[in-house]
Amino acid sequence: MKAGSGTHHEVPTQVKDAALVERRRRQIVDASVALFVKNGYHNTTTRQIAKATGFSIGSLYEYVSTKEDVLYLVCDAIHAEMEKAVTRVVSDQVPGPDMLRDAVRGYFAVCDTMSDHIVLIYQVTQFLSDKWKKRVLDNEIRVTGRFRQLLEEVIAKEKFAGIDARQIDLAAHNIAVLGHAWAFRRWFYLKHYSLAEYTEFQIRNILGAISENFHNSINKGK
Repeated sequence: MKAGSGTHHEVPTQVKDAALVERRRRQIVDASVALFVKNGYHNTTTRQIAKATGFSIGSLYEYVSTKEDVLYLVCDAIHAEMEKAVTRVVSDQVPGPDMLRDAVRGYFAVCDTMSDHIVLIYQVTQFLSDKWKKRVLDNEIRVTGRFRQLLEEVIAKEKFAGIDARQIDLAAHNIAVLGHAWAFRRWFYLKHYSLAEYTEFQIRNILGAISENFHNSINKGK
């Protein structure tokens, strides 16, 4: 997991080697998620994080200043992985429905891999300071914005008319939330569906809703 999406450099560090900071913070993030999930955020100490990471407490404080810094890095890392999954698809394909399908598949796969992390974000974001909370919400909007861009490209390529910006925004947020829903309700879904089945069902609904909106707008014009 990559511990940061470009804003992690704002977390203070005493180490000047950027690559080393990246590696060590990735270790800190992975160890912290396991502890936060097991013990809860408030019941986890920085000393426990240091021990789980294999650092001394002094070494830990070379890379973060507070437990809140660790929590922010966890949230930042999750969004970085989500955005990377979408960006990888966008960079390799021609805009259109197939690209949207593949982007949703990649995003849902990350949500599956990072299910515990996603649930954790919802549980602990409230404990962040206003500064870091805003960063987390901005990151969430940025990931959603990638889907908004993809939806706009699909609509333009397929020449769908009558779908306004508000509807596109809502559809983009729906995609983001559907990935999170897999994480939250995987205790049920996994008993009845594979991730592939869930993903294909949701993709059909997403594309179907766009198409239905288009046809409704045509019918209203008659």
